[in-house]
Amino acid sequence: MHAALSDVVFDLFQNSIEAGAMNIGVSFWETADEIHFSVTDDGRGMDFEGLKRAEDPFGSDGTKHPGRRVGLGIPFLRQTAEQTGGRVEIDSVPGKGTRIEAVFPAAHLDLPPEGNLVLLWLQCLTFGGDYQLKIHRMCRESDGRVEEYRIDKAEISEALGGLEDTNTVGLLREFLESMEEPFNK
Repeated sequence: MHAALSDVVFDLFQNSIEAGAMNIGVSFWETADEIHFSVTDDGRGMDFEGLKRAEDPFGSDGTKHPGRRVGLGIPFLRQTAEQTGGRVEIDSVPGKGTRIEAVFPAAHLDLPPEGNLVLLWLQCLTFGGDYQLKIHRMCRESDGRVEEYRIDKAEISEALGGLEDTNTVGLLREFLESMEEPFNK
C-alpha cells in the first residue's frame, strides 16, 4: 500500500509517461464525503488482456521495467479502494489512451492521507519528457463554497521560461504553495 494518495497519483502519472502519452490530465478533488482523483492520457492504452495484467500484481511482462516480475501500482490502488469502501474505474482503448478514476470515502479510518500535493504537482510538472499536462484541483466544502484551480504545464513553462533550472523550480514551488494555500485552511 502507498503511504499517501499523492504517491498513488504520481505512480499513475508515471505509467502515463511510460505508455507514451503526449497529453495527460490529472485531477484531484474533494467533497465533504469523498476524495476523488483521476489520471487520463492519450498513451498506448490497453486491451482486455492488458488490463487484466495491469491489475495482477504478478502480471508484469518485464518490458516496462526489465527484470521486474511484479507491478503493484494498480493492484495497490484497487486494494486501497476496496479496504476503504471506495472504487476504481479503468477505461482503456488500445491506441487511444487510458483513464483511471478512484473515489474514496473521506472519513474512512484506513484511508491514507492525501500527502503533499505541492510536491506531487512539482514532480509531475518537472518530470522529464516531452508531454503536455493539465492539472485540476478542486474542493467543495459542505457549505457549498468551492475552491479550485487549474494549471497548464505549457502556460507555466512559458511564463517561467522553462522548468529546468533550480531558480525556476523554486518559483514554481512558491506558486504551487500559493495555489494550495486556500485548501489548507
